[in-house]
Amino acid sequence: MDVMNVEQAKIAEKAGAVAVMALERIPADIRRDGGVARMSDPEMILEIKNAVTIPVMAKSRIGHFVESQILEACEIDYIDESEVLTMADEANHIDKNAFSVPFVCGCRNLGEALRRIAEGAAMLRTKGEAGTGNIVEAVRHARTVHSEIRRLTTMAEDELYVAAKELQAPLELVRQVAKTGRLPVVNFAAGGIATPADAALMMQLGMDGVFVGSGIFKSTDPAKRAAAIVRATTHYKDPKVLMECSTNLGKAMVGISDIKGDPVNFRDREGGGMVPPKRELHGPTETQLYGSSWNR
Repeated sequence: MDVMNVEQAKIAEKAGAVAVMALERIPADIRRDGGVARMSDPEMILEIKNAVTIPVMAKSRIGHFVESQILEACEIDYIDESEVLTMADEANHIDKNAFSVPFVCGCRNLGEALRRIAEGAAMLRTKGEAGTGNIVEAVRHARTVHSEIRRLTTMAEDELYVAAKELQAPLELVRQVAKTGRLPVVNFAAGGIATPADAALMMQLGMDGVFVGSGIFKSTDPAKRAAAIVRATTHYKDPKVLMECSTNLGKAMVGISDIKGDPVNFRDREGGGMVPPKRELHGPTETQLYGSSWNR
């Protein structure tokens, strides 16, 4: 859960969060206020780190390896090389293999996921569209990654060479995913999750966990909503529990319905190309494999 101070961190820990993300402005505020969004003050990060017993994460800008060096010196538990902060390098992501602290990175598709893993990411998350309270982009990114993995599993060896080129990813990683049918690291849902139902939806779509940011502390009852989302993530297949989790929570964050019309777009930020070219992987399409009703 994203937290901005010790009080919020304690609320998250009491609610059952397995980690907190320490940052000075949650994504909704970054989106609203504008300006350059940078790494948080180490003093604030250390205050939160000393106040809770669960792991503490913090964000650095894409490509800003010095911010990550500072966060590593803070003995942070995880670094998020985040598109929510202003990009420092439009051509390069951080060489995460050069650090001892693990990194989490966002992805919209399998190519981005495999490139981040090749750079050393130990954990992935959907980019979604942070700070909107709108889950549509997180759903899109989750389904895209899963569908592209399924496509790889149907390919012959010679087709994997072409797929690796089109995905702009190392061949060995492509082969591994094609063989196992999954990514070699965990992939969490993030970006726009605001309700217990949102969290359960992403878990039922096959995600390994959930990041929640603005959706909690932009609601009218953060403590109650945080606990409800944690419970819904645990019992995501039980509709009766989900009904209980969704009852009498107070108002959710207002959010943004027209994401495409919003001038702020976090999800397209990637070092090496702001908007990667559209591609069509070789091999049978999902319609050919599963029929026209697939994922409808």
